[in-house]
Amino acid sequence: MTRRYWNINLEEMMEAGVHFGHGTRKWNLRMSPYISAKCKGIHILNLTRTARFLSEACDLVFDASSRGKQFLIVGTKNKAADSVARAAIRARCHYVNKKWLGGMLTNWSTTETRLHKFRDLRMEQKAGRLTHLPKRDAAVLKRQLSHLQTYLGGIKYMTGLPDIIIIVDQQEEYTALRECITLGIPTICLTDTNCDPDLADISIPANDDAIASIRLILTKLVFAICEGRSSYIRNP
Repeated sequence: MTRRYWNINLEEMMEAGVHFGHGTRKWNLRMSPYISAKCKGIHILNLTRTARFLSEACDLVFDASSRGKQFLIVGTKNKAADSVARAAIRARCHYVNKKWLGGMLTNWSTTETRLHKFRDLRMEQKAGRLTHLPKRDAAVLKRQLSHLQTYLGGIKYMTGLPDIIIIVDQQEEYTALRECITLGIPTICLTDTNCDPDLADISIPANDDAIASIRLILTKLVFAICEGRSSYIRNP
């Protein structure tokens, strides 16, 4: 894998609060190599190591996207949801930003059935056929469509398992991470000081609670994905 320059700036990361971890009482011992200090009861992450692993992650997603691979970005907590959707749309990736439905990947056949149902209902609605149904039946189908849009809207174009998954909060998305491990899907995780960095293929030590921190990390990854896609288009 060729190493590239991704303009990862330590000062920019400090301004975004990437270095702030959790309280010293709430931490995972396996994160100790990534912690540089304690300040007012909070662990401070080593941004030099963050930059190194973020650069490795950017190299990985660039190479994957330049080969036409598919990505899924997962982040369902309120602070991450908007950033996840924006990043995924910009990079033309699939995303889950509301709730991870258990078995979404490991029970792919069921997910696929739901997606077919979702697509069919969307086509029915666009064609105006729901308006010709009895009010009660139309209301039921509209509720189904709304529910499917909420939980599957970000993966509506996904036709198979993704090649790489980017996870914003390892603790919050533990079920998704376990499914990836079971299926052998490579993962890139933002890992705060309360996480286990050994569970992901690439762990990026970073504050996973601050919106600015989440947005900065996703912006770098998305830029690398977009660059890789441009390379893929130029050299199919």
